[in-house]
Amino acid sequence: MAGLLSAAEYAALAGQLRLPSQAFIDGAFRPAISGKTFETLNPATGEVLTEIAACDERDVDLAVASAKAAFDDGRWQRRSPGERKATLLRFADLLEAHAHELAVMESLDSGKPIRECQNTDIPEAIHTIRWHAELIDKVYDSTAPVGANALALVVREAIGVVGLVLPWNFPLLMLAWKIGPSLAAGCSIVVKPAKETTLTALRVAELAHEAGIPAGVFSVLPGGGKEVGEPLGRHMDVAMVSFTGSTATGRLFLKYAADSNLKRIVLECGGKNPAVVMQDVEDLDVVAQHVVNGAFWNMGENCSASSRLIVHADIKDELLARIGVHMRDWKMGNPLDPEHRLGALVSEAHFQKVRSYLEQAAVEKLHVAFGGDTQGGIFVEPTVVDGVGPDSRLFQEEIFGPVLAVTTFTGIDEAIALANDSVYGLAAAVYTSSLNHALRLSREIRAGVVTVNCFGEGDITTPFGGYKESGFGGRDKSIWAHDQYTEIKTIWIDLADRSGSR
Repeated sequence: MAGLLSAAEYAALAGQLRLPSQAFIDGAFRPAISGKTFETLNPATGEVLTEIAACDERDVDLAVASAKAAFDDGRWQRRSPGERKATLLRFADLLEAHAHELAVMESLDSGKPIRECQNTDIPEAIHTIRWHAELIDKVYDSTAPVGANALALVVREAIGVVGLVLPWNFPLLMLAWKIGPSLAAGCSIVVKPAKETTLTALRVAELAHEAGIPAGVFSVLPGGGKEVGEPLGRHMDVAMVSFTGSTATGRLFLKYAADSNLKRIVLECGGKNPAVVMQDVEDLDVVAQHVVNGAFWNMGENCSASSRLIVHADIKDELLARIGVHMRDWKMGNPLDPEHRLGALVSEAHFQKVRSYLEQAAVEKLHVAFGGDTQGGIFVEPTVVDGVGPDSRLFQEEIFGPVLAVTTFTGIDEAIALANDSVYGLAAAVYTSSLNHALRLSREIRAGVVTVNCFGEGDITTPFGGYKESGFGGRDKSIWAHDQYTEIKTIWIDLADRSGSR
């Protein structure tokens, strides 16, 4: 993977980009049937990047019809596992060849720091495609032990046309998490990127077609939730929707499924994730590094962000002091400058939402230990708010910004109760030198991913998803991701000899 360029080189590359602006349907770019467009902005500068086709229900019908035709005639799903694997590996190679272009496009469209796009999002997306490609010819079907008079086969079959609805916080990486297993399984896919961050999904679809994924198998429809998301969720020829985004929108997709064909719905929604720090930790400086990374990575616009620091009262002050030291390394500014680890929030509307929580901290008379201010445009300083009680909005609600709420405890039972005092259950981090504490906290915290003495989400081999209102229905990443894009079929073959002969 290519390394980081300089700020000047990234700026020059940004000026040379050819930005996609139309929907990608049936193997080609085309305008929305209505002819309507919407502006997509660079959130760091407020400048218009380009105008994007604003799709609606008619475009959804066209893309789904194309996807269904492709699925029914088998141009992708009936290819041999080796052929699909080879095509996806060519696709990954093309993504790697265009890594700098995709990183700059992602940064411009989302406000994400280029260093994160270049060092994390793009390489992880490419690795995801390669990993699922390699898995295609290594997932075996089964037989059941039914005796000599029958043969029972248990086989996986691609589920059909799949709607993939993406968030704006990790546009390309979340796209990869979904297209990797769905394409590997043989599905035809219709992608709805977030309206705020459409560019890389369109470019990736173009590269997929160039790699040999047939027309109709991979379409991308830009547009709003009402105009594209809802028609996709209600469409009678869509067999499944995989959604990543807010819990409120996830509820809507369940309604759409109930009102239509009872399509399978997989939800990965919000999180209010605790970082529990026990009194017995060995190295508070290491803990501080992980907490800062967990809270402020991607400007806190991360469903698995460590947004609640639940720390033993005896070590809270020392840990906060060390957190303050490490926060100095998190410079904020122009996202295309690789020196900056914090960029702009994704939109003015989201900036106003995050700022409202800073105002709420003042209303609740909470102590802002670090940060707490905004800077030119829609930049929010990384902020640590101390003394947050479990009844506070800052403790209970997903802020989705660089705001860390600090709450203390005095015993492990209280720590577990605080960690679980949330409607969400996506992720958690536990910091302790005690094996007993690590095991108890990991077992009793109700979350889909629990890390011990680090912040993270595992890797491509481990499933990602949550409990409670953080979602259900399946998991992203790992071999388990393939299950949600397939149906399980039993084939029973009667072998009984009824001729009377031996």
